Amino acid sequence: MQQQSPFSGAPRPVPGPPPGAPQQADPRAGIDEAMAGLENLDRVPLAGHVDRFEAVHTELTFALSSIDKV
Repeated sequence: MQQQSPFSGAPRPVPGPPPGAPQQADPRAGIDEAMAGLENLDRVPLAGHVDRFEAVHTELTFALSSIDKV
């Protein structure tokens, strides 16, 4: 779907997936699980913190990059 640009008269793309594109899995699905990995972090050896934070970062990055019309 495209909208007419008021400046050039040329169509401009509209954010979001193309019409009729297959729906992807809910981008929020892995966030709760990843956030749960931060529970009891104080009981995890310091060296293990990096892996847990990276898992949360990955899930949040995926969720944010999947937001339509931003």
